[in-house]
Amino acid sequence: MTYYRSRMLAFLLNFIPGLGHFYWGRKARGILYPIFFFGGLLGGFLIALATNEGEFFLAVLIMELILWVISMLDLLILMLREPAAQERSPYDPRGGGRRGDAETERFFTILLSFIPGLGHFQMGLMQRGLSFLIMFFGLITMMFFVTGITHETVFLLFLALLPIIWLYCMFDAVQLIHRKQAGEIVEDRSLLDEWESGRIEGRRSKVLATLLSAFPGAGQMYLGMQKRGLQMMVLFLGSFYIIDVLRLSLFLFLVPVIWFYSFFDGLQQTSRYGILPMEDIPLIKGRGNGQHWLGVALLLLGVYYVGMEFIVPALDRWFPYLELRYMIREYLRPVLVAVILIGGGIKLLSSRNRVQSLKWDDEEI
Repeated sequence: MTYYRSRMLAFLLNFIPGLGHFYWGRKARGILYPIFFFGGLLGGFLIALATNEGEFFLAVLIMELILWVISMLDLLILMLREPAAQERSPYDPRGGGRRGDAETERFFTILLSFIPGLGHFQMGLMQRGLSFLIMFFGLITMMFFVTGITHETVFLLFLALLPIIWLYCMFDAVQLIHRKQAGEIVEDRSLLDEWESGRIEGRRSKVLATLLSAFPGAGQMYLGMQKRGLQMMVLFLGSFYIIDVLRLSLFLFLVPVIWFYSFFDGLQQTSRYGILPMEDIPLIKGRGNGQHWLGVALLLLGVYYVGMEFIVPALDRWFPYLELRYMIREYLRPVLVAVILIGGGIKLLSSRNRVQSLKWDDEEI
């Protein structure tokens, strides 16, 4: 009996070298690749640590990267050469050809979309694919050209738009291939054509909404979800301010988490626009207790800012032997942060225990 194996799942699993080969049924490669990859990393790290040679470990990293690329190419070639029986489902004695064909089409479309536009070419959407291809590589060419002419590296900051374009292209390709396989008619329209058609019909542009979603909250506000967008924007910008003022570098990981959540929420809301009713659902619902604590937090931050910018410098000039700024930075600030974290943890635990006790009371009743 031949079992169905997903090409896409095998490809994703192989980001850990050898795991995709093991899933595809090639046990020897599935064992050898991770041994050479992780064994090489561990051995290179130990040798570099013993000899204090950072360049040696860098060379090991480059070699392991080459091994990772070889593992991925080996799996792709293996799947391309695999006979059609590998695509058959155990639940379909006739072979499940349609399912295998759909899986193969999805796999190659998503795989080619790693280079913006090629996945659309695979679906026959030449204009749309060409617009993504020109937008992505045209931006790279233009920014390097302008930087070379003006000798101002600040223009390279616009390259931060590249991951936005790449993510949108990938999201668009996945959405279109699912619509195509569901039997819908997919029109070959460039991004500019779609933008103009939205303006003519009096609707908001999905392309512009997607681009605005790169800034947390802006895409949601453009689509009419003012409360949700405003809260995301305040949460993103406020996290920068709080981390900077309180020197909470430990929590810098929250900034990209908030950005990704806001960006993918913007993509989701954009995909629903014009198909499903749009609801302005805020992240923080309700009034009363939530707004009360938010007001208290803003008030305390305002007092802290005024004190550190005006009162503490004046006291330092009048009483330099007190060293207030040093004492606040080295002792008071860590204590306050620790108290806030411990208090928040106790609050969450107490609320959880309260919910659990209420659940037990309901079960007894």
